[in-house]
Amino acid sequence: MRSDIHRFFRGVRRGLGGDPFPYLWVPELHKTGHGWHVHFAVGQFIRRGLIESVWGRGFVHIKLIGDLPVGTTTREEARVAARYLSKYLGKGFSGGGGLNRYDLAQGFQPAIEAIFARTMEEAIKAASDRMGGAPDVVFRPDQHDGFQGPPSVWMSWR
Repeated sequence: MRSDIHRFFRGVRRGLGGDPFPYLWVPELHKTGHGWHVHFAVGQFIRRGLIESVWGRGFVHIKLIGDLPVGTTTREEARVAARYLSKYLGKGFSGGGGLNRYDLAQGFQPAIEAIFARTMEEAIKAASDRMGGAPDVVFRPDQHDGFQGPPSVWMSWR
C-alpha cells in the first residue's frame, strides 16, 4: 500500500506540472478487517479526473473542505484538515510492522516548536499564546487514576 501511495502522489505531482506540493495521508483498515483505504489532504485544488486517472485502483471519494466562512485563513483551513485526519490517526490497527501511522510529502515536515515552562499551567498558556487562543480540548492523563507516566497534556485547537 505504501509504495502504491507514493507512486500515486508522484503521478499527481507530474499531473500538476512537477512542482512539489504538501500532502498528508493516513491509512485505515476497512471495517471488515479486509483491505486498506487511505485518507489524505492536500494544500491545493486537484481535479477529480486527475486523482482517478493516477490512482486507477478503484473507488475515489473526495470531500472539499468548503464550509468555511469568508476570510478563513490558510492556518484555519489546515486545522480543519488536521481535525479530519486526526480521527484516523487515533484508530488503532494491528500488524503495522512499526511503520509510521501517517506520511507526508518530502520536504514538508512540520517544524518542532519547543515550549519551556516551570509549570503545566504556564506551558498551556504559552502554547495557547503561540496558537492564538485557548485550546478547545485539554486532556491531562496525569489527573486520572492509574496513570503512571510523567505529567503530560494533550491539547487540540479548532
